[in-house]
Amino acid sequence: NNLEGTILTEIGLLSSLTELLLSSNNLEGTIPTEIGLLSSLTTLELWENNLEGTILTEIGLLSSLTELLLSSNNLEGTIPTEIGL
Repeated sequence: NNLEGTILTEIGLLSSLTELLLSSNNLEGTIPTEIGLLSSLTTLELWENNLEGTILTEIGLLSSLTELLLSSNNLEGTIPTEIGL
């Protein structure tokens, strides 16, 4: 793909979404906190973009999440303890 721009906050409205695969694009900005509303999400792949900011604690709310790929971005800070509990 060659998607550009940001991940919109409206992503949180997709409550039945099970996989979000947006890797290898030109997405920028931060990961919206609304990602934490995707309670059915099992796979979140955002690697190889230009995302920045921190890894959200809201990702730790995704109890169905089994695959999280965020490498090759400009994320900083530590991995929140909520992830993996």
